Amino acid sequence: MRESNQFADATSGVVYIHSSPAALCPHVEWALSDALNCRANLKWSAQPSSDGQLRATSNWVGPVGTAASLAGILRAWQMLRFEVTEDPSDGVDGERFAHVPGLGLWRGTTSANGDVILGEMRLKSMIDGNSGNLAAEIEHALGSSWDEALEPYRTGGAGAEVTWLSRNAG
Repeated sequence: MRESNQFADATSGVVYIHSSPAALCPHVEWALSDALNCRANLKWSAQPSSDGQLRATSNWVGPVGTAASLAGILRAWQMLRFEVTEDPSDGVDGERFAHVPGLGLWRGTTSANGDVILGEMRLKSMIDGNSGNLAAEIEHALGSSWDEALEPYRTGGAGAEVTWLSRNAG
């Protein structure tokens, strides 16, 4: 009898470098190349929302958990504004990571359509926490501050070239 695996071995996602100083761009490419075991040859372009900053977008394919690895690597450069997504796959929810200088790194679980999901236990913990401001806790859990900070940089990315990166899975 063949053993069945309920979980996907591979998934895909996107790395959005919303703003990076030009001097840091080669280091970002080297780090992505190392993490994905393939050459990252990103197409950098000017970020209209921030003079002197560059932006790049790359689709990736790799094992489940790759987004967390990429976000962990990129967060070492505190001046970067970035997002990393991982699409949901068989048996595994999606993820979105966002980093903004001054706010740090945020992580959210995502549904098939990209909505942030707040699970039952997390909601119960917020309710039981009695912080006095449940709405603020929910906004924080949804990553609202990160979305607001990144929105001007996202719209600046319209029309930017996208690079595909693929890592062997399994």
